Amino acid sequence: MSRRSVAGSSLLLDGQAPPYPAARAEAGVWRLLSRQKGAMLGAAVICLLVLVAVIGPAVTPYHYARQNYDEIYLLPGADHWLGTDALGRDVLSRLVQGARTSLSVGIGSQLVVLCIGVTVGALAAMGGRIVDGLLMRFTDVVFAFPDLLFILLLRAVFGGGLFMIILAIALVQWATIARLVRAQLLSMKGRDFALAARAVGAGNARIVLRHLLPNSLGPVVVALTFGVPQAIFAEAALSFIGIGVAPPLPSWGSMVQDGYRAIYAYPHLVLSPAVAIAVLMLAFTLLGDGLRDALDPRRK
Repeated sequence: MSRRSVAGSSLLLDGQAPPYPAARAEAGVWRLLSRQKGAMLGAAVICLLVLVAVIGPAVTPYHYARQNYDEIYLLPGADHWLGTDALGRDVLSRLVQGARTSLSVGIGSQLVVLCIGVTVGALAAMGGRIVDGLLMRFTDVVFAFPDLLFILLLRAVFGGGLFMIILAIALVQWATIARLVRAQLLSMKGRDFALAARAVGAGNARIVLRHLLPNSLGPVVVALTFGVPQAIFAEAALSFIGIGVAPPLPSWGSMVQDGYRAIYAYPHLVLSPAVAIAVLMLAFTLLGDGLRDALDPRRK
């Protein structure tokens, strides 16, 4: 056994941290990320929108579902900063509530994707040739389905609701994370630190959870960051065609669909949610680009 392997074994037996502190690596990643102006801008926009989604509905002047037929199609003004829609509802209040809906779908679906993708990828990488073959063929079948068609099928089977939208989008996107986790674990399970852990009696579960997954989270985090805008766009597309979030709960996609009927007379009804969708997707894309560069080992 090499000197490096012996050192790794003694560290595992003593229960101590690796000689290269994780905090130092994290500081290097943060230093590289902070130099990315686009990533910092995207992170700032995301934080602002999260703050709006959390506290916005409590401070908006009107309830998002309040209808007033005496104030239909009002132009932006002092009482309604973004005007009103076809039912006299305040567009700004609905836009703020829509931020909560879109962020819930984007982040919630990626949490489900993380759980399913990591589990399937880890089982495929550590379960042997037969388990790997079965799981990867099933993953290929899921990956081959067109995303929107698969979501429509799941919506028809399981029904509506915000949670079902999140679940349907997650069941479409987990295959990418599963492939990525499998590839990362297969490339790492033969390295010295994994062999040292196995030499001192660690099982597959401990090796994966304590050693392999923490060292392979970089590409997974980047993929999940890019997955958030994909989920937001998928929800907007579903709401636009009328099978997204059930009314009266607003989403940016349903607001675009509602305003599209009067787009020539009142274009602000479409522009407001459309710009919000574009800004949020761009922010996550910029952050994902920055994370990809910061976590690239060739840049360290």
